[in-house]
Amino acid sequence: MEIKKALFGELEGRPVHAYELKNDRGISVTVLEYGCIINKIIVPDKNGKAENIVLGYDNLDGYLHGVPYFGAIIGRIAGRIAGASFELDGKTYKLSANENRNHLHGGFKGFNAVIWDSTPIEQDGAVGVKFTHISPDGEEGYPGNLDATVTYLLTNEQELKLSYQAHTDKKTIVNMTNHAYFNLSGDMKRDVRGHKLQIPSNRVLELGQETLPTGKTFDVTGTAFDFRNGRKIEDGTVSDHPQNVLVGNGYDHAFLLPETEKTIRLKDEESGRVLTVETDQPCVVVYTCNTMGNDEYEIRGRKPSDYLAVCLETQGVPDAIHHPEYPSVILEPGETYRAHTKWIFG
Repeated sequence: MEIKKALFGELEGRPVHAYELKNDRGISVTVLEYGCIINKIIVPDKNGKAENIVLGYDNLDGYLHGVPYFGAIIGRIAGRIAGASFELDGKTYKLSANENRNHLHGGFKGFNAVIWDSTPIEQDGAVGVKFTHISPDGEEGYPGNLDATVTYLLTNEQELKLSYQAHTDKKTIVNMTNHAYFNLSGDMKRDVRGHKLQIPSNRVLELGQETLPTGKTFDVTGTAFDFRNGRKIEDGTVSDHPQNVLVGNGYDHAFLLPETEKTIRLKDEESGRVLTVETDQPCVVVYTCNTMGNDEYEIRGRKPSDYLAVCLETQGVPDAIHHPEYPSVILEPGETYRAHTKWIFG
């Protein structure tokens, strides 16, 4: 196993480093200090050809001026918070409204847009990086000094383990995730409409007109949202279900995961690549880049197109602070926020 550190760029006079993690079985993962971004994941196909399976940029400027969130850690809160405000113990906290009147993915300068401190990890059968960042009290409107840690660990068992921790000195809210954009065809040869996705979920959060949860859920049975036995992503792009149409003909939805089964699988038949996702989180947000073709930037020399990738964001339930029926995202002083997800490449 091997770990290499190299300069990736510079921001406001500070160097930004990239770590390349390699295991003994042909997989390499490149991660950045900026945003804890997963920049590349190189995985062999069924014929042994090694190619990249995530979207990203080859320089820091791309992340600063292109589409945000490629491969980044999202925080303090993943997803949208209605009205860019919430209440704790009778006090209202006003957050930055960076998507119309709502708060999205941590605000204007969320965890995706800061330089994290880094420490390389070398263990028997694994290499990785531990990232740390202190988000000060009041940043983007959130209460409390939040001490956050993100760890990536690549193993010889073909796993990339993602671990999140956080502590606060004041009651606050936390819900972190990684926003990797997967395309298992390798080097973006095809879009992901032909990818087969399997999710053990029978209920999905209903979305309203601002792509915010309404507080209701719907049964997936008989719809293009039923991935329990596996189905192609394309099914949602041609579906006339109002929820598919609402988000631009595809998916941008939180699938609730049962306590007894939280394993998600994504497969590209042509390349033979399979991604298995295991998590301890209550839901996965599936986003299929439904309107990416409208964007003007380039991704590693290619103009983006609709359905170029799929995001599988394992996390707490979106906007849970406004829906007490869902698992709490409140963190108290003296408590530890913990979340774990594992990606297995096959």
